[in-house]
Amino acid sequence: MPASESTALAVTEPPSSPPAPPAAGAEATVAPRTVAPRTSAPAVAVGAADAPSGAPAGAGPSRRRPEIETLRAAGGGRRRRPVPRWLRRASGPVLLLALWQLGSSTGFISAQTLTSPATVVTTAWDMIKDGSLVDGLLVSLRRVAYGLLFGGIAGLVLAVISGLFRAGEDLVDAPMQMLRTLPFLGLIPLLIIWFGIGETSKIVLVSLGVAFPIYLNTYAAIRDVDGRLVEAAGTLGLRRLELVRHVILPGALPGMLVGLRYSLGVAWLALVIAEQVNADKGLGYLMMNAREFLQTDVITVCLIVYSLLGLATDMLVRLLEKGALSWRRGFSGQ
Repeated sequence: MPASESTALAVTEPPSSPPAPPAAGAEATVAPRTVAPRTSAPAVAVGAADAPSGAPAGAGPSRRRPEIETLRAAGGGRRRRPVPRWLRRASGPVLLLALWQLGSSTGFISAQTLTSPATVVTTAWDMIKDGSLVDGLLVSLRRVAYGLLFGGIAGLVLAVISGLFRAGEDLVDAPMQMLRTLPFLGLIPLLIIWFGIGETSKIVLVSLGVAFPIYLNTYAAIRDVDGRLVEAAGTLGLRRLELVRHVILPGALPGMLVGLRYSLGVAWLALVIAEQVNADKGLGYLMMNAREFLQTDVITVCLIVYSLLGLATDMLVRLLEKGALSWRRGFSGQ
């Protein structure tokens, strides 16, 4: 075969064809193995290793995996534990007591004007030991409980009647708006004439103070229920009682609880006024006797007890709101 033809055949052979086996008896020649020199990896490889799958190699550290960033942030330092909420809320009264004690110790606040916190604590302990403070506290709590029960029921029933029915609004709302503007001190002479100077007049006065805030807030909450919810309930075929139970009352519950919180504060205010008129027991009676003998420490003790009772009842209503309104996700501050 000529050399030109053999050259052409060698060129046209496919490169993937395996090489011919060596002939028998011939020595196998091994091609020398070349090892590529080891070079340093480029700086882009670090960023490419940290980049998520599918990201370009030159993405850099700005597109690293979130797990790596989380681990790095956690390793930088521990997160501080938040301060308990009750401790933060107690900081205000503690600061006020500290300023009060500082003013009394430096003579800025006279003892005849306002006794020091240390003297108030000593007087309170003496009143607890002789039983006068405990007896007065129990009597005042009983009066507030009865007033809250009767006034709360009356205000709630009138608000439901006035809020659900237009005829009820025409009959009830105008007299309630007139009566709620009457001052407590103006009602005391009439209550004494009607009910005497016993417990009944005091409970009626507290009940009146409780009824109006509950009425106003409940009535407004019922009228603020979304009308589209009422229309949807009617489309679903709910009867009136079912509508009130499943739509109106749950929608008005936040406003009702706000009225309850406000009415508890008014109840303690009405109790102070009621117990200072012809009373022989209660915290107000202790304050009236202390006024006659210029005992500012006893008066201060009774006022602090009133404030603590108001704070305790407000905390109870807050717990009730937290349980009853767990479905509501409102703004809770920043």
